[in-house]
Amino acid sequence: MHEPPRPGMVVQVGAAASVQFAGRRALLFRVTRVSERPTYHGWCWLTGYTLDEYGEAVVRREIYVQFAGLRPIRRHPQKPKPGLAPPPRHRPSETGRPPARVPTGTPVGSR
Repeated sequence: MHEPPRPGMVVQVGAAASVQFAGRRALLFRVTRVSERPTYHGWCWLTGYTLDEYGEAVVRREIYVQFAGLRPIRRHPQKPKPGLAPPPRHRPSETGRPPARVPTGTPVGSR
């Protein structure tokens, strides 16, 4: 970016924006305010919210970043729709073998 983001924008904040957001500390950030405080050229104070993997606000923060290192996000992940949760994943037993089958119905030879 060549200018500070506008309120409402979602940006990826990583190492290019500030070393404190390198690696696993990178985050998605929804900007609510750009401060008017004087800063070094190319830097800005942003107020907004960190977002989870579904685009939901998690924590309100104020961050100091180089706006040239921010990456605008056009579409961020949406929250899954109710009732469309993925099926539960099967966990193998501790022995590594599939779980034993439990017979159902009338046992053979019991008539």
